Amino acid sequence: MARSFLLAGGGTAGHVNPLLATAAELASRGHAVAALGTEEGLEHDLVPRAGVALHTVPKVPMPRRPSGDLLRLPGNLRAAVAAASAAIETTGADAVVGFGGYVSTPAYLAARRAKVPIIVHEANARPGIANRLGARMTPHVAVTFPGTPLRGATVTGLPLRPEIGELARTLAEESSGAAARGAAREAAGWSSEAPVLLVTGGSLGAASLNAAMTEAVPQLVEHGVHVWHLTGRGKADDAWRVHGDLPAGVRDRYKVEEYSHDMACALAAAGAVVCRAGAATVCEVTALGLPAMYVPLPHGNGEQADNARPAANAGAATIVDDAELTGDAIVAGAERMLLDHEAAASMRGATDRIAIRDGAARLAAMIEDAL
Repeated sequence: MARSFLLAGGGTAGHVNPLLATAAELASRGHAVAALGTEEGLEHDLVPRAGVALHTVPKVPMPRRPSGDLLRLPGNLRAAVAAASAAIETTGADAVVGFGGYVSTPAYLAARRAKVPIIVHEANARPGIANRLGARMTPHVAVTFPGTPLRGATVTGLPLRPEIGELARTLAEESSGAAARGAAREAAGWSSEAPVLLVTGGSLGAASLNAAMTEAVPQLVEHGVHVWHLTGRGKADDAWRVHGDLPAGVRDRYKVEEYSHDMACALAAAGAVVCRAGAATVCEVTALGLPAMYVPLPHGNGEQADNARPAANAGAATIVDDAELTGDAIVAGAERMLLDHEAAASMRGATDRIAIRDGAARLAAMIEDAL
């Protein structure tokens, strides 16, 4: 039976991408889907571009210390709950699905007022304020990582972006995976069997990863490793300097880009990854069967280290503290993941044991079952 669902989340890609992946899965099952977001977050651009109707609420900052925002909180929250209530009524939502962030708190409160079911999905190993609140209002709680401290939670994994989910299924099959990896490496100008290390700090880059990588590159390429280095926009100068200093015979093993417009190709080419440990990054890398060296952000509440820990505990990845990241650490980790065939096979096998490639389908089933 076709239903109508209102999906709430926004502000960052970590909230918006799982929302869109879930929206696509629900729509494929014949349901009507709309989203709730703000006018300031990424969702204001990404949601309509994906063909999903966006209803907006005022942004309600949750102050952590006394400030003007604290004084304005009651009025701001009332306005946001009213807007969320109007969206529930306009869409005829049979349930509200929250993905965390500023938008989810008013969505949960409005859903409780309207007496429609609430479903909560928490992407990170350490839940945020909104989802801790939402989880108290419903028995329908989905989490990405085992051990996430939300009562009664079910592990569904992360709803993967459709293009990543499709790539993960392709790479999981031995024959199609080998063909896809070989084609991606050849598209990068390398042989289909080249050992490829993908290094990325996200679209904004990561200074510590870039610095350690430029130290590591000369030794890695001399040993046969091919490096695809995504530096972040405006942060490629040092990498290009190192590229120019490499001997001509190995220079083509170091590919430098500020940003990849075809991340699926870069991931398909990779045999291992060095990267940060956002929830989506960890889940995508694991689903793609890639051994990883995770370098969690050194600030915040430590959630990135928590995100990476299940993969590390399973033997699919290692974690290196940002303060301890050096060129030598990258060389040792990369050569183990790519050139030590026994270790590489063990790490790939570990990814297969813990990967969840159907997170969107699992969450959609929970949403349907909540009605």
